[in-house]
Amino acid sequence: MALMRKAAAFIGVLALSHSVSAAAAETLRLSHNTGDTTTWQKGAERFADLVDTASGGDIGIRIFPNAQLTGGDQMKQAEMVGRGAIDFVVTSAINVTPLVPEMAVFSLPYLYSDYAQVDATTAGEPGAKMAEILEAHGLHLLAWGENGFREVTNNVHPIATPDDLKGLKMRVAGPMYIDVMNALGANPQQMQWTETFSALQQGVVDGQENPIGAVIIPQRVYEVQKYITPWHYSYDPIFIAVSEKRWESWDEATRTMISDAAAQAMEYQKEITRAATADGLETLAAEGMEIHEPTAEELAAFRAATKAPFDKWAEKVGTDLVALFQAEIDAQDDDATQ
Repeated sequence: MALMRKAAAFIGVLALSHSVSAAAAETLRLSHNTGDTTTWQKGAERFADLVDTASGGDIGIRIFPNAQLTGGDQMKQAEMVGRGAIDFVVTSAINVTPLVPEMAVFSLPYLYSDYAQVDATTAGEPGAKMAEILEAHGLHLLAWGENGFREVTNNVHPIATPDDLKGLKMRVAGPMYIDVMNALGANPQQMQWTETFSALQQGVVDGQENPIGAVIIPQRVYEVQKYITPWHYSYDPIFIAVSEKRWESWDEATRTMISDAAAQAMEYQKEITRAATADGLETLAAEGMEIHEPTAEELAAFRAATKAPFDKWAEKVGTDLVALFQAEIDAQDDDATQ
């Protein structure tokens, strides 16, 4: 009888222990604004898996693609994370500009020419400065990922010169791109990404601009667009951030675990995105898209045509901030030539 009482007591302790463990476990929410086939989603999934493993199942992360938590509004995600209504966000810099205008610095037309310059800024002083700016808006930056260089597609004709954009109805993601497209003579239409595929399909807009590996291929844009010009006119990084309120609630061990998981997940996401981009033009050609690869002279013409919006937005984000980025880019170029 005594043995049975001891066994019952032990089972009770186990049950209580399990109850406490279950109560301690929590599920956090992560929002991003692309579909569930993109490298954004794959990076988010890797992050969730790493956190689940590292926490022994105590912290779960549920992923909500297509900006479901903000009613499809990709621009509201960062604001909701900033005030603690959502825990994590994976989004691109341009989507955060309504809340943090300085984030447009990454996307200034023809600021970057290659990935080495990009990586120098995100890993260096400019990236640290952007983390500081985001923190002031309630967003704790965890790691940078990859969206990529934005390339232009349309259904009307090949784009080889600025004049080829005149009159085209172009879907854009944010205010800076409105100014860029206006400078090129296009008719920009700011539109949520969740609405864009059907708008292209129905001819509401003629074209759009997005990175190849992160968006154009996984979102099957080639099914509704005929022409693409890889003009590398603007770069747009993605990043993963957590609500500052949530970050402050964790102990140092949890913060380290979350940070490490984010860094690993975004490094993976960057690798698969750049790999998909490297083979992207062949993939798009096989899918029937007509590709115009611009010459150096044609790129110079696009650069000249977009100088006015560059200057306008350099003033908006702060000339000191732009100078910080340009100094890091110049230093990278110097290192590459030594």
